[in-house]
Amino acid sequence: MSRSFILTLSCPNRTGIVRAVSAFLFEHGCDIGEYQQFDDPLRGRLHLRTRVGAEHDVDLDAISRDFEAVAAEFGMTFTFHDGAPARILVMVSKLGHCLNDLIFRWRAGSLGADIVAVVSNHPDLRPMAEAAGLPFVHVPVTAETKPEAEAQLLSLVDAYDAELVVLARYMQVLSDETCKALEGRAINIHHSFLPGFTGARPYHQAYARGVKQVGATAHYVTPDLDEGPIIEQEVIRIDHSYDPKALQMVGRDAEALALSRAVRWHCERRVLLTGASTVVFR
Repeated sequence: MSRSFILTLSCPNRTGIVRAVSAFLFEHGCDIGEYQQFDDPLRGRLHLRTRVGAEHDVDLDAISRDFEAVAAEFGMTFTFHDGAPARILVMVSKLGHCLNDLIFRWRAGSLGADIVAVVSNHPDLRPMAEAAGLPFVHVPVTAETKPEAEAQLLSLVDAYDAELVVLARYMQVLSDETCKALEGRAINIHHSFLPGFTGARPYHQAYARGVKQVGATAHYVTPDLDEGPIIEQEVIRIDHSYDPKALQMVGRDAEALALSRAVRWHCERRVLLTGASTVVFR
């Protein structure tokens, strides 16, 4: 039961959609508190997010079943989300800047989610996680143990009832099978240098080329490495005075900002997948 919920939907664009949705909500005694819509003229689709309130308790399973007739008429894919904070599991390796930022925002109440556990292939960040009162699970990964380690990861996602997995500088490439198992519910962060500066020491490569911008990209995880649907990008302008160490510092700021925004928007149901892209209602 809920007195506040969010409806998200996507469908081919045609007349009558907004009227049908509004009439349905009105007939069920609901009031629209926030409404955002995007008509995509190139793909011919409509994407919608609305936050709804009611003076009575609403059974989301029941209202979802009732809405199926409207959805069928317009060819909609839709979800009713309750107002409970999303549960997220954070995966890390040795770098702690993104984890530290997520913990700060979670404790400040501005993340839009509850961190339920931290998982890592190294023990280095255990003190940071446990200082915040979070369970820390060390899952070592080698080439020989990777299948078992990923099976344990998926088991932890189920055990902690985590809706979203956040790769906060987790320096392991997930297998295609694990990527598919987490489709649409795993977010990764990387520096935007990757397309142009692949391999080791990307910031040193960027310095050697005299870059003028440092960036980071938060995206959904897919089997295509670092090519998943983009949720958010952060760019910071720099100049010739930035050496590789300064570039790393600025880059880590960009990573933390882009990742926290992507996590919050996902957990607030503001991100709708559309093919290999996203619609983000900020």
